[in-house]
Amino acid sequence: MLELRDNHGRPLNYLRLAIIDRCNLRCFYCMPEEGIQYLKREELLTYEEMERITGTLAGMGISKVRITGGEPFMRNDIIPFLTRLKNIEGIEQINITTNGVFTRKYIDDLKKLGITNINLSLDTLDKEKFFQMTRRDEFDEVMKTFHALIDEGFNVKINAVAVGDQTEDGLYELGMLSKNHPVSVRFIEEMPFNGQPGESPSIRWNHKAIYEIFKARVPGLQALPSKPNSTSVDYSAPGMAGSIGIIAAFSRTFCGQCNRIRITARGVLKTCLYDDGVLDLKALLRGGAGDEEIQQAFLKAFGSRAKDGYEAEARSKDQGDRSESMSLIGG
Repeated sequence: MLELRDNHGRPLNYLRLAIIDRCNLRCFYCMPEEGIQYLKREELLTYEEMERITGTLAGMGISKVRITGGEPFMRNDIIPFLTRLKNIEGIEQINITTNGVFTRKYIDDLKKLGITNINLSLDTLDKEKFFQMTRRDEFDEVMKTFHALIDEGFNVKINAVAVGDQTEDGLYELGMLSKNHPVSVRFIEEMPFNGQPGESPSIRWNHKAIYEIFKARVPGLQALPSKPNSTSVDYSAPGMAGSIGIIAAFSRTFCGQCNRIRITARGVLKTCLYDDGVLDLKALLRGGAGDEEIQQAFLKAFGSRAKDGYEAEARSKDQGDRSESMSLIGG
């Protein structure tokens, strides 16, 4: 297996691939209530283009792919695409991040493909609060998806964005899903990618504040051994079936071991969540670039990767005015 490294010596083996920018929810920390200006069909990478990019990266050392959006299950023919992706030599694992609204009907297909790692976006267990946050009445369907995934033996992680107006009790209740279910509930610091211009949000629930909630209320809470390249610090306690994780996405404490790259819905390579995008892959592909030219372009981009999210942000043109939506970047 080839080992791909950036200019700081960090291995790169994990691709986050956004296959669509559209989403059926309107989470306020991701986009305005009226939604965002979605890309035209021709502005999205085709499945064939994504397969070519993934195959090129697999030949360079990428072995794990996470499919994101937008909401990936809004794109037609996703199962045949995942089937072809799974057959690319060198790709050992495919994971999916979804909001759970359309996911349930695909569970049997995913099991047949051996795709068992699902990240489910869920920020609250309060139905009314869910509607306020997502602007859609889909809580019951998301919970049906959650229980179906657990019952079918999927490895489920809950991704919860800890936004400022959430209460300590609400965050605690969500975290306690891990008491009786073999699930990792991971709280993510709110980030400024909400599709609206303006300054970064004021982070009430940073990673330290989130930890204090559970330290005070969960007897015997202990940090679990750190997994290589993990973005979260994970905790559990005696009697808990699962775990609680905290991702310092805004504080950026995990950059030193980051093994991830992103390709956005518009076909742009990001070597850091906080950069502007460092390579227009769609333009390369549609301009007739050969495989070797694409590989060299990747190597050049990886060879000048920012040391951390702060350096990437300092290099960016907008200097902190992060108005791009996570739906376009890839959650």
